[in-house]
Amino acid sequence: MENEKKISDIKKEFEAADYDMLPSFIEEYCLDDRVGVLKLVEAAERKLDRHIFELKRIQGLKKYELQYWDEYDYICGIDEVGRGPLAGPVCAGAVILPKDCDILYINDSKKLSESMREKLYEEIYDKAVAVGIGLVYPETIDEINILQATYEAMRQAISQLDVAPELLLNDAVTIPGVDIKQVPIIKGDAKSISIAAASIVAKVTRDRLMVEYDKLMPEYGFAKNKGYGTADHIEALKKYGPTHIHRKSFIQNFI
Repeated sequence: MENEKKISDIKKEFEAADYDMLPSFIEEYCLDDRVGVLKLVEAAERKLDRHIFELKRIQGLKKYELQYWDEYDYICGIDEVGRGPLAGPVCAGAVILPKDCDILYINDSKKLSESMREKLYEEIYDKAVAVGIGLVYPETIDEINILQATYEAMRQAISQLDVAPELLLNDAVTIPGVDIKQVPIIKGDAKSISIAAASIVAKVTRDRLMVEYDKLMPEYGFAKNKGYGTADHIEALKKYGPTHIHRKSFIQNFI
């Protein structure tokens, strides 16, 4: 028919449609018998199904927050990264999300691609009520041990928040020396949206720092290995010796 829209124009409509517009797009074109249009309708249905699935997943990730939001306005998720590397600091993140948080795709930072972590990092900083970061460096790690250094990083992160939290949701631990009600959650970065957000902020912060170290000390591959004990990193450590960012208590078996 002469008045039929061109498939290329319908494709542009699909590409421009946000999730709220997809149902009407599907309804409008589902009876079109052109193969190209039907493929676009199928793509729209898949995209909508993925979006609905993600909305449900995120709602499930708010389980602990929903349990406490009636009683507390400012619930803070706490998580750390970098307990295991041979080099670099341990980093903790603290994030207070708003009750109407609409950030999708938040997850345990280990389950996300680098590009998705970077995108979510920016969105979390943009939409969070408050974000805090704590960093404890190798000299202190060697002095007080990695567990105590992790607690110290978490306390630092809490202290950096612009808004005082009323409740802490922690990934597995109870932080000593903190006079705020705490709820430790095993594998919390996969069960709590606040803890998952904190894990993303901590991971991106630490990764960016290791990339900067790589520019100063390229022999060790810090941009790629982030300080973890990969074969190439250990080989470089044996060849060039330790740097000031290596944890002496972690590398005794390699030098």
